[in-house]
Amino acid sequence: MSQQHALHAFDDGQTLAKALSTSIASKLREAIDARGEALIAVSGGSTPKRLFEALSNEALDWSRVTVTLVDERWVPDTDERSNARLVASLLLQHKAADAEFVPLYVETPTPEAGIGEARARVAAMRQPFDVIVLGMGPDGHTASFFPGGDRLSEALDASNTALVLPMRAPGAGEPRITFTLPVLLKARSLYLHVQGDDKRDVLAQAEKPGSALPVAHVLQADRPLDIYWCP
Repeated sequence: MSQQHALHAFDDGQTLAKALSTSIASKLREAIDARGEALIAVSGGSTPKRLFEALSNEALDWSRVTVTLVDERWVPDTDERSNARLVASLLLQHKAADAEFVPLYVETPTPEAGIGEARARVAAMRQPFDVIVLGMGPDGHTASFFPGGDRLSEALDASNTALVLPMRAPGAGEPRITFTLPVLLKARSLYLHVQGDDKRDVLAQAEKPGSALPVAHVLQADRPLDIYWCP
């Protein structure tokens, strides 16, 4: 593991969620104190549910916080697979109900058709992000950097100036839209939230030199990364 990475291991998901929530809330408060606002991008899926519930109860000035997504399935928020729907139901509640949410999904048939509007929305948010929280799949994907993705090399290109890209891949299910790697790596605070012994094994594979797993581009980047893991 890189000397810039910190692995925080916990016995269970609830304990992890509270610790990660506390750390994120501290970073958001620091951002508000320094710049008058805070910007956070989160990931979807099943792993962050406890985190979202814990974070929604953190005491800070949520009216100064903008929340968006690292990536999104190209489905409306009425669809149960929508990450925006997950964020609305679990994170934008309680104290966090005052936060502003910026969705990546646009009401167009394809992400390619809506990419201009999505890019405009992300560009309107002051970069870099204060906090980005990533997840990881058992196939080694993070964000929507799926193995076999049609625009994977473009999304992982360190010189790419695009903020978001469409992505289609065999393992992705629906078409997706995703932040590019440069956006992730510029974040002031970058977290990787992982649960399960199987995913710990994937992390170990991704940390090996020459790994082809997409998450390796985050794990092997020359920047600080906080990894939160539990069985």
